[in-house]
Order: sequence, then C-alpha cells, then structure tokens
Amino acid sequence: MTRVLVTGAGGPAGVAVIRSLLRRGDVEVFAADMDRWASAIYLVPPAYRRLVPAGRADHFVDTVRQMCRDDRIDVLFPTVDVELPRLAAVRDELAADGTVLASPALRTLETCLDKLTLARACERTVRVPRTELVGTPQAVSGWDFPVIVKPRRGAGSRGVRTVFTAAELDAVHSDEDLLVQEMLPGDEFSVDVLAGLDGNVVAAVPRARLRVDSGVAVAGVTVHDDELVETASAVARAIGLTTVANIQLKRDAEGRPALLEVNPRFPGAMPLTIASGVDMPSLTLDAVLGRPVPDHVDFAEVANVRYLEDVFLPVDEILPG
Repeated sequence: MTRVLVTGAGGPAGVAVIRSLLRRGDVEVFAADMDRWASAIYLVPPAYRRLVPAGRADHFVDTVRQMCRDDRIDVLFPTVDVELPRLAAVRDELAADGTVLASPALRTLETCLDKLTLARACERTVRVPRTELVGTPQAVSGWDFPVIVKPRRGAGSRGVRTVFTAAELDAVHSDEDLLVQEMLPGDEFSVDVLAGLDGNVVAAVPRARLRVDSGVAVAGVTVHDDELVETASAVARAIGLTTVANIQLKRDAEGRPALLEVNPRFPGAMPLTIASGVDMPSLTLDAVLGRPVPDHVDFAEVANVRYLEDVFLPVDEILPG
C-alpha cells in the first residue's frame, strides 16, 4: 500500500485531494492541518489524523519531515500556498527520507507566486495584459482606465482593487510592492492543468465559475474551448509546470484569452475537474511514483453546485488542541 500525506485538510483543495485518493484501493491516506477542526482530517481513520504547525512557522518543515519519516509516507501532497515553496526547497531531503513531493518545482513556484515575474516569463508566449510595478517610470502613463492594482505576491483576490483615474493611480503608494495591470473586459475562466514530470501537458480542463461565495466557486461548468486549452497549455510549458496548477485566463477586447495568474497547486474546485473525467490527484500520484500515465486525457462538459456536508463523529475523536 502507498502511504500519502495531504496537508491543508481544512481547505477545499485538501478535501478534494483526500476524497480522490480515498477512492483508490491501494492508498493509505493521512490528513494534516494546523486546525483540529479541519473537516477532511476526519475523513480518514483516527490513526491517520495529524496536526501540523502553521505553514509560516519556523518549525513547520522540520515537523512535516519528521512526520513523513515516522509515518513512512511515500508521497506528500501539500495544498496550501505558503507551504509550497518551503517544502519544495527541501525536495531532495524529503526524497532522501523516502518521501516524494507531489508539487511543482521550486523554480516554477517562485515564478508563479511573483505575478510580475510570471507576466515577464509568459508575455512572449501568450497574450498577457500590460503589467507594471508601481513606482517605476513604466507605470506612470499610457493607461486606458480603469486599471487593476494588485499585490505583486499573494493568493486569491486579496488586495485587488480597481483604479478609475490617473490621479487615483498617482496616489497609490509604491512601498507596498504593488502592480498596475491592464483591465480586460471579457469573461474569466479557470483552467486546471496536469503536466507529467517531463512537462507534457496531459490534460487542460477549462471551467467557468458561475457563482462564487467568499472566493470559492460554488457553481461551475467545464467547457470545451480549444483556445483556452491551447493558451493554458502554452503557459504551463513556459513556466516548466509539472504536476498540477490552476491557470486563470480572461478574454481581452478582441476575445483572445489572456493570462491573469497561475495558482501552482490543486484548486478548491478540483471536484468538478475530477467529475469531468480527469482525476488529477490520482494521476499525479501515479506520475510522481513513476507509474505509466496517459499522454492525453479528455474531459466531458459537466456542471456542479456545491453544498454543505457534515461529518459526524464521537467527541473523543476530536484531536486535542
């Protein structure tokens, strides 16, 4: 049996990965989170539930490495943004301990988590909205308003705002490490991309978020669109993607797909991609273990709605705080 540890069991991405791997008959799944109330911790047997420090804690990496050694973990699936580069930096040490890390390479992570570096890495390959660093001469003029101002680093839409005039843009402080970016008028799509360890894009599944609650898609639909697939695949190749990432695209005024950002991890809406026929967590597990995976996996157009689901268990099974 293959032993797998999934971190971030309190988030939708962690839940999706855990549910996927539990459906396999050849995997023992360990679930970890910093919060003892994390829902997916309780999807696995009591002996496989783990608490870890916060991803930014000084001892996070050492704790996870020791946990992998103690539990004889074969594959580690991190699903939290802040954990990704810290664990990728010790990929070789984990491998020496017998644990394979199921996440993109550190260089890919660093490119994706810095939105300016990402834009520069991809602008010769795909359509990228004009992106400039606030406080530089290039960011001062030539904009068609409104524009977007966003943090250079950071996940999700936190800190993103619309700026409507040049005077308002002039008032943005440059000491906050912010970007100003051309606003695109078209529809936005998320594309879940799976690449093999050789960089071959095995699957790219575009989906439209039809309803969003607190930043999480609660209703969506997968869409067959060759332009979206080709654009996301080109981005994946440009950043050297292996395993899984979520690539966010938006159409420009001419209808062309353009790159917004890349989340180099499993997304919270992964259950929709799995339901469409592309079980990315399971395929990733096989890929990192050196097992055969298809060169290409197609998907069906399906829709989903998300609902609240309870997990009931005896009080004495709640992990101590």
